Amino acid sequence: MAQSQKLPPKLRMETVEFGGLTWYDIERPSETETTYLAQNFPFHPLDLDDVLSKRQRPKIDEYKDYHFMVFHFPVYNKVEKLLTPSQLSVFIGSNYLITLHAGLLRPLTRLFRECEMDDECRKEFLTHGPGYLLYRIVDRLVDYCQPIVNKILENMDRIEDEIFAKHRAGTVKEISVLRRDIITFRRTIWPMRAVIAGLEPKLKRYIDTDLNVYFGDLIDHTDKIWDSLDECKEVIEALSATFDSMSYNNYNAGIRTLTIFATITLPLLLVASVYGMNIPLPGQNTAHPIIIVLLITLGATIFTGLVLKRLKII
Repeated sequence: MAQSQKLPPKLRMETVEFGGLTWYDIERPSETETTYLAQNFPFHPLDLDDVLSKRQRPKIDEYKDYHFMVFHFPVYNKVEKLLTPSQLSVFIGSNYLITLHAGLLRPLTRLFRECEMDDECRKEFLTHGPGYLLYRIVDRLVDYCQPIVNKILENMDRIEDEIFAKHRAGTVKEISVLRRDIITFRRTIWPMRAVIAGLEPKLKRYIDTDLNVYFGDLIDHTDKIWDSLDECKEVIEALSATFDSMSYNNYNAGIRTLTIFATITLPLLLVASVYGMNIPLPGQNTAHPIIIVLLITLGATIFTGLVLKRLKII
């Protein structure tokens, strides 16, 4: 049966134990938790400092009695509409696994709750050693990345439809946000590929079964995500270039229309300016001088239009 160790009351730490293996889960670790770990485990002080740092690169540090690992996985903030990396720090020893995170990785917290509440789940995940448990955690978190990739692909399809349907209100902002998310995702996954590729030889000592094929599948999933992100990067750059080109063409078309309008109306302005002078002009002494002015204006405008058409400007 699962057992929970007695911990100091102020610690943000929960435990699940089965078959001699204890899983410690710490959300939002602080100096209180790292001090407890320093007093009860043979962890290097630099590793404990890395736990509190938010800018650690993914890595695997090997020691005589344990391994220290840092992973990054993407998390989408629905409030800020922003994709950000969330850090998972792991200490793994012969009979324990310690996970430290900010509580944003839902597959991890969900798995811990399943093991906490279900004896069959504890038996499945904690029977084959801490290395197997870590593999199942990482596998779930990698699988969690795929729906985010799918969402990015859906957003790109929607933006493409908006561009070619000429519904461009807010499209510039959407392209910028999507490009930022892709860059963040790529920056998160790129160093993770090397860490995941090096997991299997490091975890052999903590697993009582052969998982070589499973780790290969995990690497394949990571590479697939990277390939999808690479494709997304190329597509969003192409969409951005297409949008810029269409915007430039529309701008030129607008300027061309205004220029043609100004050119055609130029004779009208010229005639109006000339007949506004206080000097003798042809047609002023006729019975209907306004008709003379209008005929001159109309003739000059038609002549200007014919010249523009002859030059194939309109």
